[in-house]
Amino acid sequence: MRRTTTGRDVTRLLADFGHDLPAAPSVSPSVREPRLFRNASRRGPRHRGSGWAASTRAPVSVWRMTSDQAPVLWPFIAATGLPPTGAQMGIDVLSGGSFYLDPFGWVLRDDVPITNPNVICFGKPGRGKSATTKAFILRMMDFGYRTLILGDPKDEYEPLCSVLGVEPFRIGPGLPARINPLAFGPLAQGWADLNAGEAQSRAAIVFGRWLTLLRGLVGSQRVGDTPVPFGPVEENVVKAGLRQLTGYTHGNTHLAETTIPELWHLLNAPTPELVDQCRYASTRHFLDETRLLRDALGQLTSGALAGIFDDHTSITVDWAAPIQSLSLSRLELLGEEAVGIALTCLSSWGRGMRELADPGDLRIMVRDEVWKQMRLGAEAVKSFDGDLRLSRSHGDVQWANAHKPSDLLSVGDASSQAVAIAKDLLHLADIKILHGQDLGVARDLEQVMGLGPIARDVITTWAMHGKGRALWCVGEQQYKVQTVLHPTEAALTFTNDAIAGAG
Repeated sequence: MRRTTTGRDVTRLLADFGHDLPAAPSVSPSVREPRLFRNASRRGPRHRGSGWAASTRAPVSVWRMTSDQAPVLWPFIAATGLPPTGAQMGIDVLSGGSFYLDPFGWVLRDDVPITNPNVICFGKPGRGKSATTKAFILRMMDFGYRTLILGDPKDEYEPLCSVLGVEPFRIGPGLPARINPLAFGPLAQGWADLNAGEAQSRAAIVFGRWLTLLRGLVGSQRVGDTPVPFGPVEENVVKAGLRQLTGYTHGNTHLAETTIPELWHLLNAPTPELVDQCRYASTRHFLDETRLLRDALGQLTSGALAGIFDDHTSITVDWAAPIQSLSLSRLELLGEEAVGIALTCLSSWGRGMRELADPGDLRIMVRDEVWKQMRLGAEAVKSFDGDLRLSRSHGDVQWANAHKPSDLLSVGDASSQAVAIAKDLLHLADIKILHGQDLGVARDLEQVMGLGPIARDVITTWAMHGKGRALWCVGEQQYKVQTVLHPTEAALTFTNDAIAGAG
């Protein structure tokens, strides 16, 4: 039998000489990774104890955009946080963090996009405007701020003043308090020692403020439906009369404070010097041409507000007190026009008292029910516009409360100059607080302020379902904020005493 022999293969041969060939790599079986997402039925996946879940196949739109474009459609997602300085007002409900309000602190920072410290607060009655305002006043006192309430038509700030040990000044028919809106204020101090340039500069400020006031008061009077005109001719007459009454025309070293009745009497019995300065041919010519102006001023001195703003100031204000308030609740029975005129007079007087304010003397100027002043007409709007523009130079935070934007826009026709100025007022306040509103008003806000549909829905839904909820617009950034009150603050800001027993 023949035996079959086999030789050494290559592997054996190399192994005999000390060289081992590498073995062939073994292939491990592939293992499928677990699925991260699983399909589910329309009613969601079912597991024991897991309950019902929404379908994972819900239709979702796909968008592709850059991070700077996304805030246009989702403004509440990418808003950057504000620095934690100033008054801690409540909770930013989107981030869950605290929300602070620091108007002047923000103006001084480059990373917060605002240039003025003014605040306009809109909201339906009962949505928390007053509570937010008072909480801001109280919390900014820790930073040295003082507050001046330039007209409190409903005595809402009286409890706050009482807690702080301050008695409000009550203004009304038959009361002893008098306010002279033509008061000089601190600008008349040391007049005799001023050089010619400084005296002219101060005179321009004082006479400019008085002309703005008188233009607004005269313009609030009407002949039928037409406001009494106050053009260049009337302005020249009033300016010449005021300069003569104060002694500025004759270069007196001490200027005499005047009043609206004194101006009215001078225009009714003009001096030859005044007639000549105003370039009238005779006294008769002067009287004929200024009849409407004189009658409008006469209404202010003998009308419903007679005895309130037509004499020298009789109150002494402690400017070092934490708060001062001028109560106008006694004027409510005289009508909204009387309250509006009073607010205009107090606005001018308050601005005069704040001229030459010391550096660091920061103050919150609260203007409640500002819509009553706006309804006096275009000239009243211009007066309020001037107050907002001077906030930076005076060191004041102008805080205005109103119900809705139409309060500002109802001063004239849609295309009128008055409405254009009223719209500009919104741009003079870089901080806007928008409490809950009905859909119609929210649409007006959306149109006037360019909010967008998401912000509008926040105002009509989320903000309407809780007091103190508001959309805060800081420059171009928007925040959903819930104001949080301490129980003591809640008691001080409660304004429903009259209807509290209804429940």
